Amino acid sequence: MSLTPDEVRHVAMLARLAVTDDEVAALAPELNAILGYAEQVGEVAAHGIPTTVHPIPLTNVLREDVPGEVLDREELLAQAPAAEDDRIVVPRIVSED
Repeated sequence: MSLTPDEVRHVAMLARLAVTDDEVAALAPELNAILGYAEQVGEVAAHGIPTTVHPIPLTNVLREDVPGEVLDREELLAQAPAAEDDRIVVPRIVSED
């Protein structure tokens, strides 16, 4: 497979790179080599080999979700510095402007 100059410019545009015509001519063989290596990797016989997502097997380290003691609403509101309409009142941090 050989990339055309227009395809090289398209790849450069996707990478948000501004390239000159000289740079396009220099990049084309390099990109072709990269694509050739990718094709070689794709030719490797990997049938029956499980996909490796991570080199070290990971396990979930979260604890069991066990319900605990729940605070009473009145107790909680009684401990708040200010409460109104069954809600804790906090200082405004965003202006209305």
